[in-house]
Amino acid sequence: MGKIDFSMDYCEGAHPIVLDRLLKTNMEQTPGYGYDSYCQEAADIIKTMCGNESLAVHFLVGGTQTNLIAITAALRPHQCAIAPSSGHISTSETGAIEAAGHKIITVPEENGKITADQIRQVCDEYRNSESKVHITQPKLVFLTHATEYGTIYKRMELQAISDVCKENNLYLYIDGARLGYGLCAEDSDLDLPFIAKCCDMFYIGGTKQGLLFGEALIIKNEKISEDFRSIMKQRGGLLAKGRLLGLQFTALLENDLYFDLSRHANKMAQEIRNRLSQKGIRFFVENTTNQIFAIFPHEALEKFQQKYIFDVKNKAEGGSSIVRICTSWATVEENVQRLISCLQHEL
Repeated sequence: MGKIDFSMDYCEGAHPIVLDRLLKTNMEQTPGYGYDSYCQEAADIIKTMCGNESLAVHFLVGGTQTNLIAITAALRPHQCAIAPSSGHISTSETGAIEAAGHKIITVPEENGKITADQIRQVCDEYRNSESKVHITQPKLVFLTHATEYGTIYKRMELQAISDVCKENNLYLYIDGARLGYGLCAEDSDLDLPFIAKCCDMFYIGGTKQGLLFGEALIIKNEKISEDFRSIMKQRGGLLAKGRLLGLQFTALLENDLYFDLSRHANKMAQEIRNRLSQKGIRFFVENTTNQIFAIFPHEALEKFQQKYIFDVKNKAEGGSSIVRICTSWATVEENVQRLISCLQHEL
């Protein structure tokens, strides 16, 4: 038996229900570029889930593509985005936003999150500058939920950030690659209607949550929506076989499958987290979603890596490493129990 991979939440293909839906409709003929009935049906489901029928819904293939198209559609040439220093657009997208001509102002994060006060400070510094003509104008705030460290924003935090964005004429955008895992965290008090109320745009991630590929971008702000499909096409984001995206999201969102899979991943992570805690393993970040950031002694890590694949982030103090253990919608209980048994004997 090969190594069991706990390094990421997109190792597997897609949930069987999604694959079955694709197979059963494979020979159907539909219009292209998202004008098919399946994309319309998926969009209608999302609008209902968000409690707002006026939302615009667009389907794209991947997270970096979605962030690039959404952010560049929102910003004029002289404007920039505010993001946590650990934000995906800041660290993991090969400078995609900068390559499109927009600066990212990074602010220090705490456990992956930033605050309304930090955003206000950036805006005040710009507003009070005597050289505004020489510096980029903050216009958009980028958040992730769940964050890069698996932490989540609470209702009061998101409301405060939304309020400061409105006060300073900023767009608020949430990268939702792991949105389901965040919404289904045991200590979450957010839901889709509240997020839709607070944000100018956000996306529901599918690539990391049971689809072969696909993200559903939801736009509330009409200024950003204007000519958005043309911008998608120009940026290479308008999929000719758009029905593949609509079909997958319809299958994922029907009968609460999206939330069931999210809860499953979080439950599997919590079982591992509980055992690590019992063995005295410390955590780099505390969270309740599907990503665990544990501090492993090097000697123990070397033993585990003979059987398991982890994402080793970096070395910590005292001869140890920060290791990400990531569960997913497809994580098998048997593999979790094997890891737990290994933890029992090797730590």
